[in-house]
Amino acid sequence: MSLGVALGGHVHPFEDLLALTRRAEALGYDAVYVDGDATLRPSRPDAPVLDGWTVTAALLTRTERIQVGSIRLVHHWQAARLAQAAATLAALAPGRLRFLISIGGRPADRRFGLPLPGDRERIEWLDETLVALRALWAGESVRCRGHHVTLDGARLPAPLHTRLPIEVAARRARLLEVVAAHADRWDVNLPPVRARVEAAAALLAQACRRRGRDPASIGRSLWVFHRLGPASDAQRAFRRWNPWFADIGDAELNEAVCSGSPQQCRARIEQIRHDLGVDLPVVDLTGLPRELAQESLEALAGA
Repeated sequence: MSLGVALGGHVHPFEDLLALTRRAEALGYDAVYVDGDATLRPSRPDAPVLDGWTVTAALLTRTERIQVGSIRLVHHWQAARLAQAAATLAALAPGRLRFLISIGGRPADRRFGLPLPGDRERIEWLDETLVALRALWAGESVRCRGHHVTLDGARLPAPLHTRLPIEVAARRARLLEVVAAHADRWDVNLPPVRARVEAAAALLAQACRRRGRDPASIGRSLWVFHRLGPASDAQRAFRRWNPWFADIGDAELNEAVCSGSPQQCRARIEQIRHDLGVDLPVVDLTGLPRELAQESLEALAGA
């Protein structure tokens, strides 16, 4: 059974990320996710803010089997440039790039001179981008004049030889429409609170039916915030490292995290896999220093 790990929070220098990724690979983990675009502010003042795309490329060239990904935010990239960058990594490490994308929405982006239109516009931008990416990766000459993506005969030097799966992170109805239209995998942008995940899954199923698509054809990943030890410690850490989930109530916190002994955490991951239809649980170790992150990797290997 597949298991991934997320090493986020901008707390690790590259040497530690490389060591943890290689250890995860040796332990049999299938995928590792690292931090995303560089406008994310550091969560510790002394931590490096490494660009996720650069780190993804470096890790892919210094590992052998494990898949590596980091989230792309659509308004940070021009579509043809993103298509070429992803095709390059797919060629350098065949079958090992996890191409995860979504709309973002952090006000700090404006400090870097990046556009930040409203949610509806960024969703439309993502839809146009994914149409262009598929065509470019297929070797087509692409002409389009959308609201956000304009190409005039753009074409990659060589098409991809195999299909690059697209993962879209989403939890609300309009973005789930994009998942139904384009994604090979739904990255469930929710903690493992059953009622919330099932409600989002129902919206995705409706969107798939409108397109004549079987929702079971879309893979499902879900990040599981994890800490060995007391649930209260895990819940406090969840609040610190996941400010975008502020709407998760205190009554839901126990369900939102994975904590306790290694045996209890393994059982919780299997419950999530079974109850929520998740084929790739991703153990979220965001914020843990290297030694504690490696301890968790060892404890949950094979879950």
